[in-house]
Amino acid sequence: MNFDEIIDRRSTESLKWCLYDEDVLPLWVADMDFRCPQAVIDALNKRVSHGIFGYSIVPDDLPEIIVERMRRLYQWDITEEDVCFVPGVVTGLNLTVRALCKPGDAVMVQTPVYPPFLSAPIRAGLKRVDNSLTQNDDGNYAVDYKSFESQIVKNNVKLFILCNPHNPVGRVFKHEELLRMADICLKHNVIVCSDDIHCDLIFSGYKHIPLASLNQDIAANTITFLAPSKTYNIAGLHTSVGIIQDAGLREMIMKTRKGLISNPGLLSLTAARAAYLHGDAWLADLMHYLEENRDWLLSAVRENLPGVKMTAPEGTFLAWLDCRSVLKDVNPHEFFLQKARVGLNDGATFGRGGEGFARLNFASPRSILEEAIPRMRNAMLEEGLI
Repeated sequence: MNFDEIIDRRSTESLKWCLYDEDVLPLWVADMDFRCPQAVIDALNKRVSHGIFGYSIVPDDLPEIIVERMRRLYQWDITEEDVCFVPGVVTGLNLTVRALCKPGDAVMVQTPVYPPFLSAPIRAGLKRVDNSLTQNDDGNYAVDYKSFESQIVKNNVKLFILCNPHNPVGRVFKHEELLRMADICLKHNVIVCSDDIHCDLIFSGYKHIPLASLNQDIAANTITFLAPSKTYNIAGLHTSVGIIQDAGLREMIMKTRKGLISNPGLLSLTAARAAYLHGDAWLADLMHYLEENRDWLLSAVRENLPGVKMTAPEGTFLAWLDCRSVLKDVNPHEFFLQKARVGLNDGATFGRGGEGFARLNFASPRSILEEAIPRMRNAMLEEGLI
């Protein structure tokens, strides 16, 4: 796979490339500028050539494929009965808060965090409780366990939504971190909904651990959502996986979804099956390329954007740029969009602790990054910031 290939996406109704004017380099929304695995393309072509697109069912072997994958990659033993399918992880999050909470209940998230975490409780008529991650002197983020527990007790939290790997800060939580959060939740009867959508995108030296894999008690208290969408760049096909090991929780989710949420569509399931069966060699090559991009970007930011701080993400393909010391009175997203014509995500949309930050998607051919960083540097130079 040639990840350096520049593929025109403006003519394909791409959200990423069509939101801004044509002179803007889009490094924002989390989809990659790489062609998906050839096996996925071949499977879709074969299915399309059949010519009939009636109502579909989940392929018989897809739950089994998921079960085997969880065991092989994460040493997580689940059953086919535990597996369900939804059109998207965000759909799953919204379904969960509605199924497990009643109006007025409290749901806790850890900010800064992926914006749908912030909106899901509010849209369901629930109270959102923000427990901010703390930032160490080296720029890395950690959980404030004292605040974590006190927020639960003070607000009578019923549900905690975990993001692991964490978007946008790039943390891949360690065993002891996950166990401590899970134990606090068990102690106070707080159910956990874990968004593991970036679980396959982990860099050297780190390992993804599904929270529910820690022990049986935690498994029975956890709902997990993951997907092939970020991993294999098929987000537009809308297939996600829910893993619910407790029969009672599973029944509540299934009851709430009736008449509202269907299984993913025919082509979505075709793509997911092909990706999980035949995409691992492509994924290995992708991770090598992404890691090189991450390391290049880390060096380029340090050398070319004085005052902008970036810590190396442990997972995901997203860089979290701290612009607070150099763009003190300016929104970084607006500054780089208007002055550099580079489109980033606005850190403020990620909730408390995101102000003064911008999120950069580095899952693009290197040449695009090599154009973006000088644009950003020149904008800072022209404004007298460096």
